[in-house]
Amino acid sequence: MANAHFDPEAVASERTVIISERQGAENSPLFLLGEEMQNAAYRVHPYRHEIIGDLADLQNMTRDDLYSHYRRFYNPGNAIGVAVGDFDTEAMLARLHELYAPLPPGEPALPILRAEPEQRGARRVTVEREGTTAFVSLACHAPVATDDDYFCMMVMDSVLSGASGLGFLGGGVSNKTSRLYRALVETELAAGVSGGLAPTIDPYLYSITATVRPNRTPEEVETALFAEIDRIAREAVSAEELAKAKKQAKALFAYTSESITNQAIWLGMSHIVSGGVAWFETYLDRLLAVSAEEVQDVAQRYLKPSRRTMGWFVPLGGDGAV
Repeated sequence: MANAHFDPEAVASERTVIISERQGAENSPLFLLGEEMQNAAYRVHPYRHEIIGDLADLQNMTRDDLYSHYRRFYNPGNAIGVAVGDFDTEAMLARLHELYAPLPPGEPALPILRAEPEQRGARRVTVEREGTTAFVSLACHAPVATDDDYFCMMVMDSVLSGASGLGFLGGGVSNKTSRLYRALVETELAAGVSGGLAPTIDPYLYSITATVRPNRTPEEVETALFAEIDRIAREAVSAEELAKAKKQAKALFAYTSESITNQAIWLGMSHIVSGGVAWFETYLDRLLAVSAEEVQDVAQRYLKPSRRTMGWFVPLGGDGAV
């Protein structure tokens, strides 16, 4: 947090590594499609950029650019310390104070003030690239992690595509009983389908992605996907289906919070998105309190056509068929 030098030769070497990583990611259809969809869904907010950055920036940023960023953000005033495990609390706090108290505290990061305007119409992107498999993806603007709607959408996601990982922890449970699996995979329209909603400080995206089977088309998959989205917005889920969705989400929460490392990640993320640990401590209670009517309500408001960004990856040389 204080003593990195950013030697110019080291910067040049690492630049080559990161550019190579970026170019490797570009071999993935889902990376290419996801990047195009973020750029389409966001016009103002920095969430429109992939974390790894644009190739032009990677190529042109200077050593001084990097060092200034390091000094601005990598300081104790902008850091959260998390300790989890078998230790003496007073001794741990003393050691942390010994290590970090002498460092200049720096300034906390300022909030992003480039709020994304409301999306007022459906958007669509198509990526054509060499490949053998087509993909269909849907992204809709979603609430921040602290919003009650976030927990309703987590349950909705469990109904639609099966309880999924939280982005920063990964993982998931079987989704073979989910609505989209039955509608897309069991009908042999898609080889697989998944959904996801990440906990974020500013409103981000809820996404669904399906892998189109050979000899089927993106149009067929999109039609079936829209049918299920319209259904969950039109009809409240049954008590049995709601209970199953919550059970899956509860199991995933237990799985992702059982290890020491993941507990630390949960606590750190809770501090980042909410400023404390209450978000983590009340996460499960808020999830289990969601009603069928609330699931239908968030589906109607967040998945409506005017909030959607659709994306297709179409392999060159065909309509999605191998």
